[in-house]
Amino acid sequence: MAGALAGIRVLDLSRILAGPWATQMLGDFGAEIIKVERPGEGDDTRRWGPPFLDGPDGPSAYFLTANRNKRSLCIDFTTADGQALVRDLAARSDILVENYKVGGLARYGLDYDSLRAVNPRLIYCSITGFGQDGPYAQRLGYDFLIQGMSGLMSVTGSADSGPLKAGVALADIITGLYAGNAMLAALHHRARTGEGQRLDIALLDCMVAAMANQALNRLVGGRDPGRLGNAHPSIVPYDTFPVADGHINLAVGNDRQFQRLCAVLGLEALADDPRFASNSARVTNRLVLTDLLSERLRTQPGAWWLERLEAAEVPAGPINSLGRMFDDPQVRHRGLALEMPHPTLGAVPGVASPVKFSASPVVDSAAPPALGADTAAILRDLLGLEPGDIDHLRDRGVVA
Repeated sequence: MAGALAGIRVLDLSRILAGPWATQMLGDFGAEIIKVERPGEGDDTRRWGPPFLDGPDGPSAYFLTANRNKRSLCIDFTTADGQALVRDLAARSDILVENYKVGGLARYGLDYDSLRAVNPRLIYCSITGFGQDGPYAQRLGYDFLIQGMSGLMSVTGSADSGPLKAGVALADIITGLYAGNAMLAALHHRARTGEGQRLDIALLDCMVAAMANQALNRLVGGRDPGRLGNAHPSIVPYDTFPVADGHINLAVGNDRQFQRLCAVLGLEALADDPRFASNSARVTNRLVLTDLLSERLRTQPGAWWLERLEAAEVPAGPINSLGRMFDDPQVRHRGLALEMPHPTLGAVPGVASPVKFSASPVVDSAAPPALGADTAAILRDLLGLEPGDIDHLRDRGVVA
């Protein structure tokens, strides 16, 4: 069965994570993704390791993260012939994605205005650290820097820990998701109007938007929210709590759930205590309540509590290592760990798309490609080049 985006071709000039994350999502949905890479080097993340699959000469786990369901085409577009090939491919594509510095592709004639002239229907998605304009437009943007500048690190960690980044490249991933959504919206606009357009997606913009309730806490309350560790600024108890053999998470979202929590813990009197009877009161008295709950929870192991909390419909859960996460029966049932066939490496691991369509399922995953694996096929099938022409380009280092 064809994917939802079958028939859409994406020319992917992006590398590292934000752009590849967006295009991988489109590939999961059935689009044809042509990943344009530098001869001899390819996407920087191919060598970001260890760990590497199949030894130090194999692909890195980082590269495998964001490049399934793609074909690899090696072109040196610093050459005139390479630029001509990319222009020809752009003329035959629906979307182009790039994450070069502002203005960086103009010198090669691969900027939006140049490519719009050969394909007015082209959707041209530019992903940068800070956007196409403004005082920071020429700066390099990296996830770690954006996590700090966006305010995320100011609310991540405990009061004693100092600022902390998230454990994954959250700014890149969120930007990739925003970019993917923007491209789908632009496809809908084109279907109505016949017009392509330029998309200006910035890591800083996306991460500021993703600050969500914390950003509004500042705008509404007029005060910078501080670091609360794992606690929630507006809901109590919503935190990590000690148990006899480690820790569990509680996410008590309303007064009824709090009453049921108190019953499970044998602390029914707390539910009627004016200090804790409403969420706003619990927020005001969070330290006292947290101490009372922690004292009781320490008396039994986590699994003992979780069984009883689940039976009482109190939101609670374990804190899994990644190994325990992949062994979780729900994760297994949803098929989130992949094994993708590869022509030389056998089975390649991956993490499945989380999206479940009823009518146009996510396509069967193809393993991330070897560098340049599809160069000859793409040049032959899409551009109509003869084998001798391809050999001539290869001999001159234009393609690889």
